[in-house]
Amino acid sequence: SLYMKKIETRQTQIVEVLCKEKRMEVVKLSEMLNVSQVTIRKDLDALEERGLITREHGFATLNSDDDMNIRLAIHYESKQQIAKMACASIQNGETIMIESGSCCALLADEIGKTKKDVTIITNSAFIADYIRKYKNIHMILLGGNYQKESQVLVGPLLRNSVRTFFVDKLFIGTDGFSKETGFTGNDYMRSEAVRDMAKQAKHVIIVTESTKFEQIGLCNLLPLEEISMVYTDGNMKENWKEYLETKNIQVIQTKNAS
Repeated sequence: SLYMKKIETRQTQIVEVLCKEKRMEVVKLSEMLNVSQVTIRKDLDALEERGLITREHGFATLNSDDDMNIRLAIHYESKQQIAKMACASIQNGETIMIESGSCCALLADEIGKTKKDVTIITNSAFIADYIRKYKNIHMILLGGNYQKESQVLVGPLLRNSVRTFFVDKLFIGTDGFSKETGFTGNDYMRSEAVRDMAKQAKHVIIVTESTKFEQIGLCNLLPLEEISMVYTDGNMKENWKEYLETKNIQVIQTKNAS
């Protein structure tokens, strides 16, 4: 219902504010979002129940921003549109690889909702759990060292286990981009895992919201010549799109320029 949608949107806004500020007074949040303190407290209760925030003495604090539930809550609607669009490129019966980003998790969910008999090979324990309810999807979870916060498997064991497979498409997220660095990640081990997975795929496809093009991650992810396509939202700057297209990367955007 419209009422529920309003609550969801407001809770997403709270998470987005806390991602920037890390910690904020409840009074300030209610002023900022123009609702009563009673309403804000209800929202904060709900977010605390989902494990996204912690409450203390009139303040709300965000839990680790590497937590997948938090990453999913940010720009949720926009990411869902991107996921729907990327999902359209996947055939029933296909085997694909998916890496651990939040757009990737929503893509896996979309595959579960709309496709038949797809096999997903992933290094994300979060994704395996997130879509376990779908009987029409086969899951292969790659082995490796387990990163607790992001629920991702990485390291030399992963490199060995991914060599068994070869797929047409690997879908990955990104933490940043610049002309000098290409696509970048914030975690060295995770970026290395992406590179190992990319060796086993014919096409590497990025699914990400356009705000990542305004950021630079900490380490190199993949050189541009290894990327076939980018699915993103309608707010990507035209010059980025043109630049990627000169590098033979197809850019597909959702219509929802806000």
